[in-house]
Amino acid sequence: MMDMLIVDDDATLAGVLARALGRRGWTVTTAADAAGALRVAQLAPPSHALLDLKLANDSGLRLIVDLLALAPSCRIVMLTGYASIATAIEAIKLGAVHYLSKPAGVEEIIAAFGKVAGDAQADTDALPLSVERLEWEHIQKILAEHGGNISATARALNMHRRTLQRKLLKRPSPNPPERD
Repeated sequence: MMDMLIVDDDATLAGVLARALGRRGWTVTTAADAAGALRVAQLAPPSHALLDLKLANDSGLRLIVDLLALAPSCRIVMLTGYASIATAIEAIKLGAVHYLSKPAGVEEIIAAFGKVAGDAQADTDALPLSVERLEWEHIQKILAEHGGNISATARALNMHRRTLQRKLLKRPSPNPPERD
């Protein structure tokens, strides 16, 4: 049986994904937060879970461990609009099988659950990261080192907490514009 738990605080996105996956034969349950996801998983441990990284007052990273404790064979994919190298690494270390940036299509999401090994043929000719993206990656790394604590991260970066919060709300472009 292909059952999927979608955990995303964006009800519209969760609904669209649930309908699209349902049309492809999946039995889908949704939850808007970590507590709801754990209640659902206790009643019926899912075989697959699609988790948003940033839930209203929680982190999808913390949810990975709790879900795997309830359903050890659950295949988890992290889906986020706030992708960073630091959170991708942590998601995989914690037990996710894949990490995708939003927007991601349904076929891409389904394919991510099937990934069982790395791809040695992955494209390595990407452009260097922009300065804004490098700053974002550094902030994400320090934030992960401080367990998501904004105040501790701001102190470590020698930055005002509100400045850090503003920076975290912005999503940098992944690469600089191409030059002639």
